Amino acid sequence: MSADLWKSAATVLDTNWAGDHMVPSRRLYPHQWSWDAAFIAIGLAYLNPSRAWRDLRSLFEAQWPDGRVPHIVFDPQTAEGDYFPGPAFWDVPAYAGRAARGSTGLVQPPLHAVAAWEVYRRATAHGVECAREAREQLAWLYPRLVAQQDHLAGPRDAGGHGLASIVHPWESGLDNSPSWDFALADVPADMGLLDRFRRRDLEVADAAHRPTDADYARYLGLVLNYRAGDYSDHELARRHGFVVECPSFNAILAAAELALVHIAGVVGADPDPHLERAARITGAISRHLWDEQTRTFRARNVRTGVLSPARTVSGLVPLLLPGLPDHQAAAVMAEAASERFGLPGTTGLPVPSYDRTAPDFDTLRYWRGPIWINVNWLLRRGMLVHGYRDEAEDLRTAMIRLIHRSGHFEYFHPTTGEGIGAPTFSWTAALSLDLLADRSVPAYARAA
Repeated sequence: MSADLWKSAATVLDTNWAGDHMVPSRRLYPHQWSWDAAFIAIGLAYLNPSRAWRDLRSLFEAQWPDGRVPHIVFDPQTAEGDYFPGPAFWDVPAYAGRAARGSTGLVQPPLHAVAAWEVYRRATAHGVECAREAREQLAWLYPRLVAQQDHLAGPRDAGGHGLASIVHPWESGLDNSPSWDFALADVPADMGLLDRFRRRDLEVADAAHRPTDADYARYLGLVLNYRAGDYSDHELARRHGFVVECPSFNAILAAAELALVHIAGVVGADPDPHLERAARITGAISRHLWDEQTRTFRARNVRTGVLSPARTVSGLVPLLLPGLPDHQAAAVMAEAASERFGLPGTTGLPVPSYDRTAPDFDTLRYWRGPIWINVNWLLRRGMLVHGYRDEAEDLRTAMIRLIHRSGHFEYFHPTTGEGIGAPTFSWTAALSLDLLADRSVPAYARAA
């Protein structure tokens, strides 16, 4: 099984390589996505460290002057009509010597420092030349990774809690998760936008699997509002309709600081500010996003101060952080093992994206029930960080078996394990390589 899966994953990554970056899947996603690039680089490093570095570098070459890394970098060779919302819809001005309309104005979870450190670890095992290249690439990336963190910890701290806010569900990476329903309820759904702008995703994907038209209208309206303000993060809570503190986004933000501790050691920078910021973010997550009554982490609407009532996989991701208090780590594991999510010991499958017992649990619709490999990969790392080795190994085995049986799909049916969404999906392939190869405790966590 392992040899076949390794070979098939390598084929997917070779197929989806676009010269200087990786596309998630050629059928539905013809550009470069930000957090996809991070997950992809982690697995691609086993096969071709130079490509892994190039993919990360290509993304950061599109970094904005304020430090944000756009959630999509558009391929100029792809026609406007081949993807929506495309460059013209975002209408991003020229910046930093780059042509106008080259990216979006949103961000995604900043997993890139974790990815860069993992690529470095793999690359140094490929010989002297790869090790030299790895040091050079880390030196190039380090100030850019720091700028990304500074932007998210600075202007994006809209609530003043020491947490980054997301201004659109797409920024979470968990696009239509029920975690956002409570905040989206205050955002008008202008259905006329769907008359003005045609959805391209429904031409290549089943509508039952994708976000609803009402949600999509809200998504477009939020972009247009953010665009009208020149994508400024000034006074977000007053000017913008969706401003939310997401537990998984902020857990990744803190994990990135821990990875930067290691990277700083390689490039000769001071690691202490990264340790200090990681501790501050971890403490803020623990204090402000924890629901003591239900003993789980939840998203917070910055505009109202209200916590989301939805129990989603986002609330499990803070397990990544070694500084998380023991009682909260234990509660996350209890939540993951409960009937709501059902670790592999119960179901034989990785955890779903949403509470299985919720009345609106949906086995097909994107982040409202299906299984995603990337968040399960994050959860497994968190288990290793906190010493849940047996559970981590069960989850690793379940992910490998699922991908081997169903293929390198974008996501999977939470009951049958059937592959759903885009086939030959890059991060599923890349992470399967890491799952096959790596059983260790994440290196970034050992320094904390």
